[in-house]
Amino acid sequence: MKVSNFKSIGLIIISVLLYLSSFSQIPDDVVLSLQTGDAAALAKFFNKNIELVVIDKDDVYSKAQAQQIVSEFFQNHQAERFNIIHEGGKEGARYGIGNLSTNKGVFRVSFLLKSEGGKSYIHQLRIEKQ
Repeated sequence: MKVSNFKSIGLIIISVLLYLSSFSQIPDDVVLSLQTGDAAALAKFFNKNIELVVIDKDDVYSKAQAQQIVSEFFQNHQAERFNIIHEGGKEGARYGIGNLSTNKGVFRVSFLLKSEGGKSYIHQLRIEKQ
């Protein structure tokens, strides 16, 4: 009887951990696109309109406009490394904060992803000089 209880408790714990890990997470492709400076790959996650701050540009832009601004940033600041330093959120919304090392310095990157229809979209993106 004790072994059966331990198995049941173990299964419950594993189920809870799997459930918690299934909440929307930051897609690997978002992190990879920031690591490699691939604006086109990053823009695939942009919402139709995105609140964007890139150094001196700060406004709500269409997906195409935002891709152009981020592309210009990466043309002028070659990405060398990106690492997430903090992430969090809840079901349906996730945020990430990280450091982007470029050939012209380190930038703080923060973004907000929201899930819609099983896909994550970036609603806010900030790339600011540290």
